[in-house]
Amino acid sequence: MSFREHLLELPVDALVARARDASEAEVARALAAERRDLFDVAALLSPAAEPFLEEMARLAHRITVQRFGRTIQLYAPLYVSNECVESCTYCSFAIRNRIRRRTLTVAESVAEARILTGRGFRHLLLVSGEHPRIVPPEYIAEVLSALHTDVPSLSVEVQPQTEEVYGEWVRSGAEGLTIYQETYDREVYAEVHPRGKKRDFDWRLETPERGAAGGMKRIGIGALLGLSDWRLEGIHLAAHARYLMRRCWRAFISVSFPRLRPASFSIDPPRPVADRHLAQLVCAFRLFLPDLGLVLSTREKAAFRDGMIRLGITQMSAGSRTEPGGYSAPEETGKQFEIEDRRRPDEVSTAIRRSGYDPVWKDWEAALND
Repeated sequence: MSFREHLLELPVDALVARARDASEAEVARALAAERRDLFDVAALLSPAAEPFLEEMARLAHRITVQRFGRTIQLYAPLYVSNECVESCTYCSFAIRNRIRRRTLTVAESVAEARILTGRGFRHLLLVSGEHPRIVPPEYIAEVLSALHTDVPSLSVEVQPQTEEVYGEWVRSGAEGLTIYQETYDREVYAEVHPRGKKRDFDWRLETPERGAAGGMKRIGIGALLGLSDWRLEGIHLAAHARYLMRRCWRAFISVSFPRLRPASFSIDPPRPVADRHLAQLVCAFRLFLPDLGLVLSTREKAAFRDGMIRLGITQMSAGSRTEPGGYSAPEETGKQFEIEDRRRPDEVSTAIRRSGYDPVWKDWEAALND
């Protein structure tokens, strides 16, 4: 049974109702439970749980230290292309927008990666727009092969592919796949993807499973918070993460919490998510799935990211650029979105240490994956 089929069997309406109308007693029961279910998660996401946020944070911190220690893994995105044929209303890369388009050559990608490895990074995430002709699977495979020798951990965040393509990318050096559903609200999904292949909600929804079947050892999912009700997104994300942890048990599963941020040509967030609600979401996920990786990117402000270190986050990006070639020649045009945390990687590393945690640049040898 795929997650698409599993989702049809979930009592989503009842879960959303719990997330909106839970009582304090239901929140207290969820906090006291030894093993929590989706209705407990819904209660922890409710308005009634907000007065319990400090207690949720203490529990989340304790569980995270037990499962992950006092460590934060660092990574950097490497944008190889901003060419795109899709029409997403929230993204500067969308085909309708007049931005400077660029696709890095393999040699340019290697040069960008060497800048990042020179700054300490050993985990890189290759990112591109969705353009099957200019950024075909063969191009991604060639870039991965060129980087694999110098970069121990390579992940991809690109156009959804088949299981066979993911298998080829694994053989080329990839070990991780990141794919955001953007929104789990089907009506909103159709509104923000007015045309193009990305309109296929179910094809995107089943991408993590194809990636795992292709041999990816790390699978990251997420929703672009601000497009729809954050509580609805949280329930779907929790269900999706639990499903993947059970079904794709050979892979390490993580969840990201990107908020819709200012960008050239992008819409404003229809449903903005407050800082306290994002913190509530992170804590609820840690209480529900103790072994789940939780990721926070440079979309968030430095002070907020520093505060979230102790609440359950296990992985953070640093020193990010969101345009192709941005590390060697930063530009103000061609970016996907605005970065909020503009600190250098070493400054982020120092902030992590000040919080009593260790920044982890590399946590295994590639040979361990063979």
